[in-house]
Amino acid sequence: MEDMQNDIKISASGVQVYYADNHAIKDVNVAIEDKTVTAFIGPSGCGKSTFLRCINRMNDTIDICRVEGEITIDGEDIYDPRVDPVQLRAKVGMVFQKPNPFPKSIYDNVAYGPRIHGLSRNKAELDEIVEKSLRRAALWDEAKDRLQSPGTGLSGGQQQRLCIARAVATQPEVLLMDEPCSALDPIATAQVEELIDELRQNFSVVIVTHSMQQAARVSQKTAFFHLGNLVEFGETDKIFTNPEDPRTESYISGRIG
Repeated sequence: MEDMQNDIKISASGVQVYYADNHAIKDVNVAIEDKTVTAFIGPSGCGKSTFLRCINRMNDTIDICRVEGEITIDGEDIYDPRVDPVQLRAKVGMVFQKPNPFPKSIYDNVAYGPRIHGLSRNKAELDEIVEKSLRRAALWDEAKDRLQSPGTGLSGGQQQRLCIARAVATQPEVLLMDEPCSALDPIATAQVEELIDELRQNFSVVIVTHSMQQAARVSQKTAFFHLGNLVEFGETDKIFTNPEDPRTESYISGRIG
């Protein structure tokens, strides 16, 4: 059998996160593959979003937060003092729970990152990046005739796809999504899920979700967090049908959470 395993993109070892005295993440070790959707599931407050935010150093913005241990992307320590968090966040895109387009035009929302990172030499190249990013986010057909209209005028589902277009415009390698569908209706949710499936051809996608059904639909790998511990990590099918840890079994069957 040929080994179909993807390369490891993100590796965490011995990661601890403290909010002042609260030990929010306890000794997490995990290897996340490239070109794969990895879902983080678990009850509210179990640490899944906190751990997600370690991967692009969003926790740096919280004064009382302290991260220990090592996280590497392509073997490089992202917490190395020489790493510029702004550059890191261009490489590790993020989509949040609530769609949060900038109060700018659709075009400027997508062009913002490429502009500040100097990814285009002229207007034609920028136009190309904007079009490509909107196409990747399955929003081009709906947006192409209204690129100068405000992004905030789009529907909720379109706004979330605009935020995905904005995230992919800086040519990231990793895409983090923190419950990207929780504010969307079922139809918009289905569109974003379909999009996530397409995005994994080019990115390592990590999604925090409250919905076990969503994790089962979109991910190939699933990590179950409980009380700050990474309890179990493996193939999504196996986690949902034959988990090894009784805590995972209890959560999947609806007994905890």
